[in-house]
Amino acid sequence: MIKQAMLALSLLVFGMSGAVGEDAANTYVAGTDYDVISPPVRTVDQDSIEVAEFFWYGCSHCYAFEPLLEQWRKTQPDDVSFRGVPAVWRDNMELHAKAYYTAEALGVLDTMQMVIFQAMNVDRKPLSSQGEIAALFVANGVSEEDFNKAFNSFGVNSQVSQAMATAKAAKLDGTPALMVNGKYYISSRKAGSQANMLKVADFLIEQERAAAGS
Repeated sequence: MIKQAMLALSLLVFGMSGAVGEDAANTYVAGTDYDVISPPVRTVDQDSIEVAEFFWYGCSHCYAFEPLLEQWRKTQPDDVSFRGVPAVWRDNMELHAKAYYTAEALGVLDTMQMVIFQAMNVDRKPLSSQGEIAALFVANGVSEEDFNKAFNSFGVNSQVSQAMATAKAAKLDGTPALMVNGKYYISSRKAGSQANMLKVADFLIEQERAAAGS
């Protein structure tokens, strides 16, 4: 009887320690695993918990992250929205940011996102001119006229300017990076890995959901 009682107690303690360990593993700390953005960045979709990704098409780490991010996006409930924020810290990156917003404006972002990533990271095309980018769109079914009209539009140029302002407000220091609800900045450096970036995002989304519910 004594041995059975001790065994039962041991199993109970083990179970409790396992639960505590699991809880600890799913708890992330500001300043250690992610950063708090102060003041917060205004979100585009204020009716949801917005997750934004800072990226650059020429970034090999972003290229590797894209499939993970896409799978993660598919698991998110309706109260979570997503937007891309192309990073710009030199002239040619502005062209690539315009390519992103052009694809979005033309309704072909789902197709062109990986096409552009592959062109720069696999095919080693620098896409350093409007003509090079136009050729890529044309090869994927977009008319050159439609591309040029969107690429040079006021709307696309305004979105690029807004993306640059958002990155500055979030204190972007590299790509890929995530921003949750304009309040939290997640980098692979602090999260530890790209997979952990998404785990931290899940944690912060749940935190925002709980706050909204209260």
